[in-house]
Amino acid sequence: MVRSNAIKLFSWIARRPLSNDFVCILFHKFGEFDYFLYESLVRGGYRKFGSSIHGHYRIPNGHSYRDVVESRYRSHLGRVNAYCGRSRLIHGTSYMAAKDYYDTLGVSKNATASEIKKAYYGLAKKWHPDANKDDPEAETRFQEISKAYEVLKDEEKRAQYDQLGHETFEASANGGPGPDPGHWRNPFQDLGDLFGFGPFARNFTGKDAKIALELSFMEAVQGCTKNVVFQTELPCETCGGTGVPPGTKPETCRRCKGAGMTFSQTGPFRIQVTCTQCGGSGRYVKNLCKSCNGQRVVRGPKSVKVNIMPGVDTDEEIRMPRSGGADPDGNQPGDLFVVIKVQEDPVFRREGSNIHVDAVLNITQAILGGTIQVPTLTGDVVLKVRPGTQPGQKVVLKGKGIKTRSSYSYGDQYVHFNVSMPTNLTERQRELIEEFVKEEQGEDEKGAAAEASR
Repeated sequence: MVRSNAIKLFSWIARRPLSNDFVCILFHKFGEFDYFLYESLVRGGYRKFGSSIHGHYRIPNGHSYRDVVESRYRSHLGRVNAYCGRSRLIHGTSYMAAKDYYDTLGVSKNATASEIKKAYYGLAKKWHPDANKDDPEAETRFQEISKAYEVLKDEEKRAQYDQLGHETFEASANGGPGPDPGHWRNPFQDLGDLFGFGPFARNFTGKDAKIALELSFMEAVQGCTKNVVFQTELPCETCGGTGVPPGTKPETCRRCKGAGMTFSQTGPFRIQVTCTQCGGSGRYVKNLCKSCNGQRVVRGPKSVKVNIMPGVDTDEEIRMPRSGGADPDGNQPGDLFVVIKVQEDPVFRREGSNIHVDAVLNITQAILGGTIQVPTLTGDVVLKVRPGTQPGQKVVLKGKGIKTRSSYSYGDQYVHFNVSMPTNLTERQRELIEEFVKEEQGEDEKGAAAEASR
């Protein structure tokens, strides 16, 4: 088991342009790998370990490969943390990202070869060290300009540079993955991707999409079906998702000569890596689909039918699996997330699964009682009003609210009474109210006299 794991890990390293420093970390991170690599390299004939910076180191007799590695890298990396050992420190220098080659030469990405050449000669003359003997940064600037021109003047290198991007191209040219400016990359992240563990495992789907959907109050309460249209990635119809014009025949990749792999030498290691020109296929096409520019997907409108369950509320989120953006590699689409926004209703007020309504009584209804019609979610109902109902008093209609999402029960409806006072009275109404007042005062006087006689 130990040997098989070591073989698997060594095979992974052999396919990647890793620096010696990173390989050293792997030796100490995976204990069983030390022994296998020692057997394969040291006893198998490779008795030198070094780089262009530090030179070659021969393994003396009687010393293990681990001893040499410890001595070789102790000053640069410090003591490396063993897989099950003590806490140790790793020391490294900061990584400074170079400028974009186009920015270095001061040209656009669509610049022609003649424009690149003209820009280079102008800058080279300006920043040549012989013409700037008092400027210590002139030589560095001149080297950056020369490096950028060496890449951009070559059509094949320029195409590779545009395809990979500046950072990846720089890392590939230097024989290693290279740090990512702006954030630190876990050196064992690729191992997690390789073996399928950890938070770095790739999710092979398209992009997720998120939209807001506005519903009326009754649509949210009762449920409905809506068609939503949103912008997302769609398979390119022009090329059928292939990224190349129909009928295009791929050519043999000139970089790897159809092998799909290229080789690079890093110290004693001859490392085999996937060809960056053809992506490992061994075939290459010059012309890309003009509609999608070779991306195989285009951005456009997509229509999806959304089933709204009864009882949804504002800010609830509905997940629609595989209804999002298309994946360029032909895997399943991403997900669609629909955020609900419910409009306010002029009659009903919502509080969870309960609803509230107002009912207005005239003064005689409040005093004498009676019946009124009250709106509910299922239609108007007749409600009995008790005599002497006070303003602000409420009654509860059980089960007249909204269906709860987690069960088959319904909430309640609360009816709040408001009393409307008359502002204009007829002569007869005024006489009757004045008689009522006299009657009320007489009753009060009788009550007061009865209290006094006790």
